[in-house]
Amino acid sequence: MNKVFAWMTWIGVPVSVIGGFLHWPTVLMFVLYCLTIIALASYMGRATESLAIVAGPRIGGLLNATFGNAVELIISIFALQAGLVDVVLASLTGSVLGNLLLVAGLSFFVGGLKYKRQEFNIYDARHNAGLLTFAIFIAFVIPEVFTMHMNHSEQVALSVGISIIMILLYAAALYFRLVTHRGVYQHKSEEVEEDEEPEWGKGKATAILALATVAVAYLSERLVHTFETVAESFGWSELFIGIIIVAIVGNAAEHASAVIMAYKNKMNVAVEIAVGSTLQIAMFVAPVLVLVSLLFPEKMPLVFSLPELVAMAASVLLMIVLSNDGDTNWFEGATLLAAYTIMGIGFYLL
Repeated sequence: MNKVFAWMTWIGVPVSVIGGFLHWPTVLMFVLYCLTIIALASYMGRATESLAIVAGPRIGGLLNATFGNAVELIISIFALQAGLVDVVLASLTGSVLGNLLLVAGLSFFVGGLKYKRQEFNIYDARHNAGLLTFAIFIAFVIPEVFTMHMNHSEQVALSVGISIIMILLYAAALYFRLVTHRGVYQHKSEEVEEDEEPEWGKGKATAILALATVAVAYLSERLVHTFETVAESFGWSELFIGIIIVAIVGNAAEHASAVIMAYKNKMNVAVEIAVGSTLQIAMFVAPVLVLVSLLFPEKMPLVFSLPELVAMAASVLLMIVLSNDGDTNWFEGATLLAAYTIMGIGFYLL
């Protein structure tokens, strides 16, 4: 599979550049950009996996989440610049649904096919449950109630305040887990880690991440300009493009990494990627995009539609119920995947 992604990268990047200059058909370029970004994301996934082996499961999961979300952050910034606020909000919703239902579901399912029972850190699961509840219910759902009778400028002002608080709390959460309480809530599966050699050294992995990020930034800027034509061609709404297409393409790196880790029975890393990425999207990426939007003519308030809020809240509740025991199996994975499929059909038909 790595060879396939290698060919996709070495062919896709130059062909994407040439096709853009020669103005090839928009739909063809949309597909080409998406496939090339996914191939580049695979390199980011392998590089972060190498760094994760060196850094340990918690920091490794954070690295996977960070560089996985870098792709979507880049796409979203260019979308904001183009005034596609609804697409950005939808992609944030899609990331929450994709990470909690699709990524975690695939990880639980694939890992469960190989191992009848897989365990992960129950203390981390309970800690994440509290943060998920705050991020979605307190920071996303409750502001919706307050903004019902506000004008756009008031909505933006409230969103800026919420964004600053969320970034500060996210920083505090990282400090809590990685500094003040590092190792305090250690799970038995973390006590003995088998020796594993990273695929690449720290220097090479960092260089690959940097180059892939630059390439993704260029392709993302081109990809955003194809959305309107593709939506008209296929009859897709901006909501569907953001929730399904942008979210899947933008999060391809951690999709692959989480499933690989689950297949290797490294569930602490797999869960950290899925849930940690969701928290990073909700508590860091979304607030940063709100603040970045202040630089553009069209500002982005942190106000989601009712279907988006209900879908995110339901995903959080389902994930908390299934993961709070620190134990998983293939059937729980199938349940999460079924929920994602149902929601995907619903958003397609909206």
